[in-house]
Amino acid sequence: MARHAPYDDPGDPDLRSPWRYLWWLVRMQPWRVLAGAWWGSLWMCGLLVPPYLITKAVEDGLRGGDRGALVWWCVALVVVAGLLALAGMARHRTMTMVRTDASLRTAQLVVRHVTRLGGVVRRKLSAGELTYLQNGDTARVAHALTSAGPGVGAVVAYVATAVLLVRISPLVAVVVLLGVPVLAVVTGPVMRGLHAVEAGYRQSQGELSSRAGDIVAGLKVLSGIGGKPAFAERFGAKSREVLRDGYRVSAWLSWVQALTWGLPALFLAVVTWIVARMAVTGAITVPEMLAVYLYVTTLIVPVSFFIEGADAIPRALVSARRVIEILKLQPDAPTDDTPVLEVKSGALTVVVSADAKLAREAVDRLPGVVADNDDYLFAGSVREAVSVAEHDDAVLEQAIWAAAAVDVVEALPEGLDSHLESQGRNVSGGQRQRLRLVRALLSEPEVLVLVEPTSALDAVTEAAVAQRVKQTRLGRTTVVVSSSPLWIGQADQTVHLENR
Repeated sequence: MARHAPYDDPGDPDLRSPWRYLWWLVRMQPWRVLAGAWWGSLWMCGLLVPPYLITKAVEDGLRGGDRGALVWWCVALVVVAGLLALAGMARHRTMTMVRTDASLRTAQLVVRHVTRLGGVVRRKLSAGELTYLQNGDTARVAHALTSAGPGVGAVVAYVATAVLLVRISPLVAVVVLLGVPVLAVVTGPVMRGLHAVEAGYRQSQGELSSRAGDIVAGLKVLSGIGGKPAFAERFGAKSREVLRDGYRVSAWLSWVQALTWGLPALFLAVVTWIVARMAVTGAITVPEMLAVYLYVTTLIVPVSFFIEGADAIPRALVSARRVIEILKLQPDAPTDDTPVLEVKSGALTVVVSADAKLAREAVDRLPGVVADNDDYLFAGSVREAVSVAEHDDAVLEQAIWAAAAVDVVEALPEGLDSHLESQGRNVSGGQRQRLRLVRALLSEPEVLVLVEPTSALDAVTEAAVAQRVKQTRLGRTTVVVSSSPLWIGQADQTVHLENR
């Protein structure tokens, strides 16, 4: 059976601002986010129970000399530790689902929009930029949703700790309540520095990925003109520049991580010194001092989540802004000299033009999937190269037949399981063309645009492809850019574009 996308419809995102986009991701899975907040709050507040149990064990069991009480409180501590482990597992599992949902939903939105744009996206968005968005930005956006689960739990635990400390010492409670804002003020400049260098690093990575794609795409031409060494040197220089940016990011990140764990430890030391002084003067008892120490030690967990959120959310906003920019991309408005195609819905339209650039500009403006001879064929089995959605054998065989590629598959040593090199370098030009056509047909779009799909085929094979594609796509809109009379003979509509 074919494997479908996570959602038949990922929804209509709120693109008014990065904040609104993140909030939209939350609203798309409200019960799951609420479950994450519940488990996060339960887990973090539950972390306050062991300090209470330890204090009671010391006060009743050790100081009171009651062995039974000591055993009872120790057993209770073991039971609570087990329950906390289960709550922590539920929290982590739920938030993993929240992050995965946000990541897949964002990726699906981008893929859907890029598919709708068709060939226009190639002029507006580099392959490297799109790759980095899918691999980096979606993960950052998804990670920010952690603040909707454990982040809420951290706030609840922080308030609960303050309430418990007020009962012991209002002074200590005030110190704890003021401590987190102070930590935020101290870490703020470092966070801003990290986000600034990361923005430059992200741009450099996108540019380097785009340059690598350009070099690979033009490798044969570069070899023919002897340009490989020059381009290799340029690529090496850009790589070294990206490496330096990466070192800068690592340096700033090391400071952030040091502050994430170092400042809470320093905060704990300050509170410990205060309560120790209070115990010496008799303002609080020794068990109360122990309780304060344990409560504040536990507080390191929510404080660390605060700092992590302060780092993750600004990163996510930058990435969400880039996602929004891509989702807002639209085809260029037609100019006076740009041809506007009007094609019949559900028909086979053949576009004929002596100016290949003019024809490409015209079909690029059509909403649908555009397939041409520059489309990339990835390395792997032939089945994986043409059927990314793992179509069943019947659908796959139909597409292979329609593309007149049965002989291509049969000629390979292991059929569909044969290895295909990157860009199909181990098959001929005509075979590559037909494999690309198989993949385009398997995408089954409502509007399919084929640019010179049979230019490398002989007349007999081309005639078969034209007839079979029309039969396979019956009832759906298909546009073919070709001046071949074999395609024109199958057309329901023929559009002739005049030269400018």
